[in-house]
Amino acid sequence: MRYDPDIVPNPQDWLSLDEGERIALVTQYHKKAGDRLPNLLLHAAIHTAVENQIAEDITEVTSAFKRLMKEGLDRHDAIHAVGSVLAKQMYKIGKGEATASPNVEYLKDLGSLTASSWLSEPR
Repeated sequence: MRYDPDIVPNPQDWLSLDEGERIALVTQYHKKAGDRLPNLLLHAAIHTAVENQIAEDITEVTSAFKRLMKEGLDRHDAIHAVGSVLAKQMYKIGKGEATASPNVEYLKDLGSLTASSWLSEPR
């Protein structure tokens, strides 16, 4: 299987892969694209987590994802936008600053995510 973030992977095929294989496919894509990332493995893991949530058809994730693309983001950027919300929540958990319901907070934050809010974030 090849991975291209601008092409929707078949959900069953994607989810049938081992998590390590999924991360390797995303890593390989970014290496071939020549992307210079401070932590390629972390980037690929978050990318993979978002693809997993889309393939699993988690309502709040797919709704936010579709909304972001309607607002003008391409599929790859929409993955990054959702991933940025996921990464912030993971950071809070790691720092011990998460709420009692981090999943609820993550899904709530996705509800307020817009293409313009993501594009205005510093990178």
